[in-house]
Amino acid sequence: MIPGMTSRRRFRDLSEQEILALAISSEEDDARIYRSYAEMLRQDFPDTAAIFDGMATEEDGHRHRLIELHRSRFGEVIPLIRREHVAGFYARRPIWLVENLGIERIRDEAEAMERDAGAFYLKAAQRTTDADTRKLLGDLAAAEAGHQSRAEELEAEHLDADARDAEDRTAKRQFVLTWVQPGLAGLMDGSVSTLAPIFATAFATQDTWTTFLVGLAASVDACISMGFTEAASDDGELSGRGSPTKRGFASGIMTTVGGLGHALPYLIPDFWTATIIAFVVVFVELWAIAWIQNKYMETPFFRAAFQVVLGGALVFAAGVLIGSG
Repeated sequence: MIPGMTSRRRFRDLSEQEILALAISSEEDDARIYRSYAEMLRQDFPDTAAIFDGMATEEDGHRHRLIELHRSRFGEVIPLIRREHVAGFYARRPIWLVENLGIERIRDEAEAMERDAGAFYLKAAQRTTDADTRKLLGDLAAAEAGHQSRAEELEAEHLDADARDAEDRTAKRQFVLTWVQPGLAGLMDGSVSTLAPIFATAFATQDTWTTFLVGLAASVDACISMGFTEAASDDGELSGRGSPTKRGFASGIMTTVGGLGHALPYLIPDFWTATIIAFVVVFVELWAIAWIQNKYMETPFFRAAFQVVLGGALVFAAGVLIGSG
C-alpha cells in the first residue's frame, strides 16, 4: 500500500445500495452488542439487562425494515460492507474493553452508540442532493432518534428508582471489593510495613542513597508479596470479590506506592532535608488511608485516623529506636 493511502471507501463514494447495506450491517452489529451487554449484566443487574434485551429487539426491527427496503429497491443480494470498510465511519468499542468499566460506563456507551448512529445519518443526508437517498438517510436518522426515545421508555419500564438504587449499590459494592479493598490493604502494608526498615537504615547510617535502596527493595518485595497473596488467596467465585488478577494488581501497585512514597525523598543528598520530607509524606499517607477507609469502607473518620496513625507511629518509633541504637 502507498504510504498515506487507505483501503477504506469514502462515504461520498458509496452508492445508495451500499449505504443501505452499511446500515443493515450496522444494525446487526449493534443488536449483537446489546445482547452481549444483556448477557454480561443479567446475573448482577437483571433490570438493566432487560433494557438491553429490549434495545436489541428494536435493532432487529430496524434491520428487518431495512432489509425489506433493500429487497424492494435492489433485490435479494445485499453487498458486504461494514463500518470498518468506510473511512470516517463511527467505530464501536470492543465488548472486552467496556465490560470492565462498570455498569454506568456501559449505559453511557449504549447512549453514545445511538447518538453516533443518528448524527452520522443526519450528516450523510445533508451531503446528498439525490431526493431518494436524502429520504432514505433521513428515515434512518429518524429511526435512530426514535430508538433513543424507545430506550428511555424501556428504562422507565424496567428500571425504576428502587431498581436503579439497588443496581448502583451492587456496582459500588463490587468496585469496593475488587479495587478499593485490595488497594487499601496494599497501601496500608506499603506505608506502614516499610517504615521500620527505611527509618532504621536512615538513622543507623545517615546515608540517603543506602536508605533509598533499602526502601526500594522493601517496596518491591512487599509489592510482589501482596500482589501474589491477594491473587492466590481467593479466586472470587464464591466470595464475589471479582477477578483475582485485578485485585492482585490493585494490591501490588498500591503497596509500591505506599512504600516508595517515603523512600523517594532519600534521593535528596542532604539527610535531614530528606528525612523531614519523608516525615511529611508519611503523615499524608496515613491520613489518605484514613480518608479512604471513611469514604469507601464507611469507617468513622476519627476512629480510622486513630487506628492508622497509632499503628504507623508505633512502627515508625520502632524503626527510629532500632536505627539509633
